[in-house]
Amino acid sequence: MHNNLPSTATTTIQAPTRIQQNILARGERRVLNWLCARLPGWVTPDQLTALGFAGAVLVAAGYMLSWIDDEWLGLSLAGYIVNWFGDSLDGSLARWRHIERPSYGYFVDHSVDGLAIVLIVGGIGASPYFRLDVALLGAIGYLLLAIHTFLSAKVLGEFRLSYMAGGPTELRLMLMAMTMIMPLVGGASVLGTSFSAFDLFGLGVASILVTLFVIQSLATARLLRKRGG
Repeated sequence: MHNNLPSTATTTIQAPTRIQQNILARGERRVLNWLCARLPGWVTPDQLTALGFAGAVLVAAGYMLSWIDDEWLGLSLAGYIVNWFGDSLDGSLARWRHIERPSYGYFVDHSVDGLAIVLIVGGIGASPYFRLDVALLGAIGYLLLAIHTFLSAKVLGEFRLSYMAGGPTELRLMLMAMTMIMPLVGGASVLGTSFSAFDLFGLGVASILVTLFVIQSLATARLLRKRGG
């Protein structure tokens, strides 16, 4: 006799192939493995995800408080380190301990990442050195690439963690370097425009990110069309 009731069996989720070709990938992986082997047993991936988000809060707070004194930018620099530690180690620790939860981890980690990038970029835009509209253009470019990454993971089974030999870690280092020179350069307008030097830099970065999104999307569409998918 056949049972026509819906099956309650759990569907196995196949994790997409991770593609990471950024400049610091190998060195960073060695550091992360070293840390994973030495983290106390009570530390969990969820705690690290929360820690990474707390780092993003510190970054944003430092930028906003820099209206009072540019020494507060040191808080942003510390926040970037905390954010890297939590965000880079949460998934790494789960894989190291073989306690991965592909669906839950994928959803929670990248949902928190989305909020974190809005916080960080919003904080930059709320500083005396950047226009908010320019900063938000950078966030749009970053999130467009993130959308492309998530779509590619679904349709190609590839989760790309880097573009143009750069990934989240390289981006953090670039933002940290920018933060350190903010008090030296200042937020004054340049070249007879209403934009600061940092605004012009941000516009350039945003243009690159959006262009990358368009190019990668077209390339993926052509690949899928050839496959007949």
